Amino acid sequence: MSPGMSLYSVNAIVILSSDDGSRIFSKYYTPPHAAAGAPGTGVAAGLASSSASQNPYPDKTSQTRFEKGLLQKTAKQTGDILLYDNKVVLYKMESDVAIYVVGSADENEVLLYNVLLALRDSLHMLFKQSIDKRTIVENYDLVSLAIDEIVDDGVVLETDPTIIIQRCSKAPPADVNLSRLDPFTEQGVNNLAQLGKAKLTDWLRQGL
Repeated sequence: MSPGMSLYSVNAIVILSSDDGSRIFSKYYTPPHAAAGAPGTGVAAGLASSSASQNPYPDKTSQTRFEKGLLQKTAKQTGDILLYDNKVVLYKMESDVAIYVVGSADENEVLLYNVLLALRDSLHMLFKQSIDKRTIVENYDLVSLAIDEIVDDGVVLETDPTIIIQRCSKAPPADVNLSRLDPFTEQGVNNLAQLGKAKLTDWLRQGL
């Protein structure tokens, strides 16, 4: 592992409109140890200050500036990786949107690329259609949930799209005849458990 690499691999995930550059989704990560506040002393403080874990885009103004420049830069590129503003950026153009995964300059590009592919493929599987601005806006909660399943506080958690969509897919309609669920059979117990899980998931998504 390079000196600048850490467990907190992802600095940001951003989705922009490739038509007008407007922000559709963005999430910038500041690792917990970097947000501790008061400077310390000794080895731990030295590692914290020397690492690239501090969020260089702490406010909306700096983020907007970064995103605008990023879209201008990638609009003229034909690849899927570049170094911009001392950051490694992996990106994919999909229909009328651009998806970006941002890491520090010395981060593992393969890991970041796997994060990018996991997000893109998960969205394709969730939407069962092309990834475009309208679909993302209409399914913003699913997009946000998928990204949270992939990355948490900059730490890569999962890159398998199949696992990601299993955790994010909307619960099926619970049109179940409860009178047909015999709780004294193994199948009845399983059916009740599945029904309860579906209801709980639905309530959590609605914020109840």
